[in-house]
Amino acid sequence: MDFNNRNIALLIDSENISIKYLPLIIDEANKYGKINYKRVYGDWSIRQLNPWKAMCMEHGLTPVQQYSYTKGKNASDFTLVIDAMDILYKGKVDSFCIVTSDSDFTKLVTRLKEDNMFVFGMGESKTPLSLVNSCETFAYLDKMFLVEEEQKEEKVEVFEVKQQQKKTESSITPLSTVIHELKTIIRETLEDDGWSYWGNVAQLFQRKYPGFHPRNYGENIKALAFFKKRNDLEFDQRKSSIFVRIKENKK
Repeated sequence: MDFNNRNIALLIDSENISIKYLPLIIDEANKYGKINYKRVYGDWSIRQLNPWKAMCMEHGLTPVQQYSYTKGKNASDFTLVIDAMDILYKGKVDSFCIVTSDSDFTKLVTRLKEDNMFVFGMGESKTPLSLVNSCETFAYLDKMFLVEEEQKEEKVEVFEVKQQQKKTESSITPLSTVIHELKTIIRETLEDDGWSYWGNVAQLFQRKYPGFHPRNYGENIKALAFFKKRNDLEFDQRKSSIFVRIKENKK
């Protein structure tokens, strides 16, 4: 799907996201279209957010102040939600990018989608599945950052060691589960000739795993290229259409 013509409201929870991800956030959001709103929310009176101030100027972001009235609660949550609804009612955008790892924004995403907004999210792999699955698509910033850093350092071994995390610390679905579900979708969409149309498979798969991207598993490539590398799947190019099937075990 081509998102180049979308008008986007980019809303970042600075109290929940590291400043080091900002260039990635901007680059990723730009892939979906034109960013009409660039807002960063936080209590700018606290010292921890000082690094954000210079970066806001560099990237043309608007810092939005929200004082922390209650200890232990992310104050920017309320202002971000109110702003999102104000932007929604102005009717100037058709897409929202919510950047946070906080599950409290799940209801906001659901509400925006009720008004036919395309909502995509970004956050770390600790982001609860409730938020990840409520978005149309979700990018894991720590995985994107890891791949980018490894590419800069020209490391050969990208995948196995750095990919292991405790299940309690990550909402990234294990690759074995992803492949199992992909094969299930392929089987359920088989046509009379024994092949499944990849466009349908990819769409159903994306709905089930909005947070999927090959970089989560160490490879910064397109999903189709990622699955084509597997020995248990077979792809067939027919003019402008691609079909897929599971290879038979001929033992």
